[in-house]
Amino acid sequence: MNRDCRASSSDLTDAIWRKSSYSGGQGECVEVADGCPGHPGWVPIRDSKRPDAAALLFPVSAWESFIGSLKADLDV
Repeated sequence: MNRDCRASSSDLTDAIWRKSSYSGGQGECVEVADGCPGHPGWVPIRDSKRPDAAALLFPVSAWESFIGSLKADLDV
C-alpha cells in the first residue's frame, strides 16, 4: 500500500482526542481519535506534546490488533 499514513492537524480539526487512563504526568503520551469522519477506516494517533504536528494514521484492524495484544499482556 502506497498511501501516505500522515494527516496534518488541519485535516483533523473535528477529531476528538483522548489519552489512555494509564497515562502518567511525564508527558510521554500519545493521543488517539476514534471515529474521525475525514478518515474512515483509519485511526489517527498523535504525540500529546505536539498536537499541532502531523498525526499518524493506522488501519482500524491494525489498531484493534495492537490494543488486543496490549490487553492480553496485561492479563498475564
